Amino acid sequence: MSGRPLDVLEASLEESVTVNLKDGSSYYGTLAGYDQHMNVVLEAPADEEEAILGEIEVTPVEDTTIIRGDNVVTIKA
Repeated sequence: MSGRPLDVLEASLEESVTVNLKDGSSYYGTLAGYDQHMNVVLEAPADEEEAILGEIEVTPVEDTTIIRGDNVVTIKA
């Protein structure tokens, strides 16, 4: 996927995404929304298992979760 960041987020709505944060933690869930500041809203993923991305443990969100865009390093669909 390529393009402007907000276009990529738009194309990823209702898809599973992994969000990596500045503190090194990673979360995944279904992308339910976003705004121009790249604040993102994640819903609990359909499958409740934890994922391992390389050597980094990725934690699924348990409920509706809002992540402030200032903390986001990457979002991977």
